[in-house]
Formats: sequence, C-alpha cells, structure tokens
Amino acid sequence: MTLDVQLVGTTTKMAIVSLQPGQVVYSEAGKFLFSSGDVVMETKLSAPSASGGQDAGGFGGGSGALGGLLRGAMDAGKRVLAGESFAFTHFSTRGGDGLLALAGVLPGEMRVLELDGRTTWFAEKDAFVAAEAGVNFDIAFFGLRQGFAGGEGFVLEKFTGVGSLLIGGAGDFIDINPADYGGKLRVDTGCIVAWDQNIRYGVERIGGLNRQGVMNAMFGGEGMSLATVEGNGRVILQSVTIDGLAKALQKNAGAGAR
Repeated sequence: MTLDVQLVGTTTKMAIVSLQPGQVVYSEAGKFLFSSGDVVMETKLSAPSASGGQDAGGFGGGSGALGGLLRGAMDAGKRVLAGESFAFTHFSTRGGDGLLALAGVLPGEMRVLELDGRTTWFAEKDAFVAAEAGVNFDIAFFGLRQGFAGGEGFVLEKFTGVGSLLIGGAGDFIDINPADYGGKLRVDTGCIVAWDQNIRYGVERIGGLNRQGVMNAMFGGEGMSLATVEGNGRVILQSVTIDGLAKALQKNAGAGAR
C-alpha cells in the first residue's frame, strides 16, 4: 500500500504522512516532528516487516524472540559503526487515519521514492528520513578507494524491497540522468544524495600531478578528486554540501557579537 505523503514547505521541506490502519512507517532518531494522538510510537532495533507483524528487532516475546533480538542487535551494531542511528522509531495507527510529520536534519528538499522490489537505491549517510514496512534499510560499504579518495561512497545507505522511501538533503534537488549528457557526470562528492543500481559511482583525480593540478587542489575548493556517476539511471544531487554548510556556519559563528 503506497503511503499518502504530502511534501510541504519551501526552503525546508517536511513530509506530512496520512497513516492508514495496518500501515507501519519507521524512521531514524531525530526525524519526528509531530503526530496526531492516535499514532503509536515504538522504538525497536530493526525495521518492521512488510506484513506489519512482529519484526526481527522487537522487544516482544514469542517464538524466536531471542534470535530476532540478536539479529536486530547485530544490524544495530553495524549501523552504529557506520555512524547511523542505533534504533528505529516505528509509527502506526490503531484507530482511523493518523497524522504524522517527519523531516530531515538539514534545511533542504525531500523526495519520495517508490521501490518496486526490482530496484536498489543507494544514498549518502543521513539521507534517510523514513520508509514504510517492506522497504529494507541496510549499510553498504562501497570500497576503500572511493571512500578515502572521494569522501562519499565508503559508507552508504542501501534500500531494497517494496514501498515508499523518504530521503532528504541540503538545499535544492535536481534529478539527472548521466545518459542524457554523454553517459558520465563529474560531481562534487558532497552534492550526491542518492542514485539507483543502474549508476556506477567512482572517483577521479582533478588534473595531474603538475602545477595546474596543485592549483586545483589547493585553491579550487574541490580537493584532489571529484566523484563520477556513469550509466543510464537516476541520480539525485543537492545544491548545498554538508561540508560547505558547516564551513559557512563556522565562519560566521559569533558574527553578531563582533
């Protein structure tokens, strides 16, 4: 059952979800804004099952509860090592339609992606806002070379399954297909929000180890490397990088007192 989601706001989006009986939505800590009184909130170690029943990370009893708790703890431990939230918050309604509002942690846009069971999505850390039961959240390690050289891609969020997925980022979004521009795009590593399985992610050096290459690295603002996305698929980019936002805030911290 597709989620009834309305994205509202301008420079800072929020998702207003109309929860129907039987639907379960889960999110990471810090993404909840408000809800109606009939929405039930439960904290668990894992995402809910597609059926909405007892999930692997629940704290309830029943057959296999210990094994489920151990699996949930292992998944939670992997998320913590990757810098993600230890537990998920589950939202459901036991009455009529429930109102639920969620948002990302940065001022910017959001997207609702509909997973069909055949497509895998990858996203940068902290892009995940929420998803409905049936969408599987996992951590993907994309390779040491991409991670150390490019800053993105070493630890990624991975989504499979069926259902609605909400992701968020900083600034404005643009949806782009590298195939429309010769098959390859070079991108600031911090601008990438998410891409589907048809896209190949990589890192390339800006120029060579010469005078111009050193100038690019020292004064160009991009370091030594750029990310590359290739293939015929969907890429979501953001107009504000987290690193750029952090540097701007640091630069202007206490400006009013000067």
